[in-house]
Amino acid sequence: MYKFSRPHTIRGTLLACATGVGRALLESPAALALLPALLPRAIMGVLALLLGNLFIVGINQIYDVQIDQVNKPFLPMAAGMLSPRLAWVIVAASAAGGVAIVKTFFSELIFKLYLFGLTIGGPAYSVPPLQLKRFPLLAGLTIACCRGFLLNFGVYHATREALGQAFCWSPPVAFLARFMTVYAMAIAVTKDLPDVEGDRKGGIQTFASRFGVKKVAAGATGVLLLNYLGAMATPFFSAAGSFRAAVMVGGHALGALWLARSFSRLSEAPEQAEIKEFYSQIWNCFYFEYMLYPFI
Repeated sequence: MYKFSRPHTIRGTLLACATGVGRALLESPAALALLPALLPRAIMGVLALLLGNLFIVGINQIYDVQIDQVNKPFLPMAAGMLSPRLAWVIVAASAAGGVAIVKTFFSELIFKLYLFGLTIGGPAYSVPPLQLKRFPLLAGLTIACCRGFLLNFGVYHATREALGQAFCWSPPVAFLARFMTVYAMAIAVTKDLPDVEGDRKGGIQTFASRFGVKKVAAGATGVLLLNYLGAMATPFFSAAGSFRAAVMVGGHALGALWLARSFSRLSEAPEQAEIKEFYSQIWNCFYFEYMLYPFI
């Protein structure tokens, strides 16, 4: 079950939950007094997001099992540790449980956003006839929408709603939604770097299978470095007091340097271990951004 949930995606979801709630509370310190009463609802919200995450990654594994036997033989379905029938039970129960929780505890808007995220992140992305993952640009936009925009906007909106406050786009929230949407697009492209062999056998066209690992890694790194430069410039083009310039510049410079260092370690014809290490460092920079977020 742990392997089936793809733990690296779970960590991203948990960090988004913690920092989204933290940001809303930092902006309304008086609301801290409401925390004990709202804690059960917060726990249910986190559970709903984890169930949604499990549904999306689970249905992807069900439809990718033959490709995963080449690309990711350690995954439970590809390794024969989890039967298709049990996988379907887990996926269906996750979707039903998540939908029921959000319908019961949150507003109609949050419910519709949750359903939209489940639909485009699960069936639309992984299941024929749509199977958007076959089209690199649409696949990237789907992941960017779910993990970049919907997750960050939804958590912040749900928190302010629970605190009885109207939603407003504060500069840090707008920044994070924008930054993470671009970052999630890069993750959508680089996640295919270790999977070229299986994707080619499965007839899945990705940027990595078409243009080569090193070129795609270079392109993704370039986009992310521009994203970091934009983050460093943001406080100087925003209203006074919107950001802590030292944190924005210093923190994002550190992230950019770490990313550039990771790319520099890729050889001209990268081996599988190098590619996986590079991809893991992209996720580490992703986690780092969430840890930076409460302090910007």
